Amino acid sequence: MAWITLILAGLFEIIWAYSMKMSEGFSKLTPSIITIIFMILSFGLLAYAMRTLPLGTAYTIWTGIGAVGSFLVGIMVLGEPATAMRMLAAVLIISGLVLMKLSST
Repeated sequence: MAWITLILAGLFEIIWAYSMKMSEGFSKLTPSIITIIFMILSFGLLAYAMRTLPLGTAYTIWTGIGAVGSFLVGIMVLGEPATAMRMLAAVLIISGLVLMKLSST
């Protein structure tokens, strides 16, 4: 259950990161509210997952999901460049996440 909670927390991190971008520095009300709501949900679920998962594992997986997910949203939704260097960086992040998961008990 902790892993499902952690993955959901990571997905919520992607939502709040995208909403923060759409809020244009918190100058637009609706995206700003969405950002705050999903930040609270994401942090709350992360805290819940950390009750049973090790700190290093939980935090690394959470930030990794958010980083790679936000990277993909940037490419697919916002039209950001998908350069070879950026793609390699994403692959390395995912590799680190897999290794972190495999090393946790």
